[in-house]
Amino acid sequence: MANEQLLILIKPDGIRRSLTGNILDKLSQLRMTIIGAKVVKVSRELAEMHYYQLKGRPFFDELLDYIQGKIYGESWNKILAFVYQGEDAISKTRKVTGVTNPEEADPISIRGAYGRITTKGVYENVIHCSSDSLEAEREIKLWFKPQEIVKDIYAIKRIIVDKEEKVVWDL
Repeated sequence: MANEQLLILIKPDGIRRSLTGNILDKLSQLRMTIIGAKVVKVSRELAEMHYYQLKGRPFFDELLDYIQGKIYGESWNKILAFVYQGEDAISKTRKVTGVTNPEEADPISIRGAYGRITTKGVYENVIHCSSDSLEAEREIKLWFKPQEIVKDIYAIKRIIVDKEEKVVWDL
């Protein structure tokens, strides 16, 4: 058994339908550890990088609109992203999450219990989780900066950037 990390995203439909607590409750039964978490407003660039392997597919633009929450309106353009860690975290989490298509997912899985396909054909499957360790590393590095994770899980380097613009609180 390997200690693994993966990226989990509670998608805009999960947040819009107030399913965050229900989803976290199901995941907590796995007894894994959250080592990074944040609410993210997903840019088109981030969405494209996340779903790069699906570029060119007929549903690509709709998928980007979905992960950005555009189909729900401005107040739902956010997701909850977190890094989960534990023994065999990927296989255990994927089992609890269920298959991508909510109609084919085990009814006791997260997608089986909370996912749906809308009348417009949108797969509202409420959650994303990394498929394997290589994809997990790519996704975690895409969604999180090293300092946003409470544990060093990949090699890092420290650099000094003189002219970096920073956003700070206006006091």
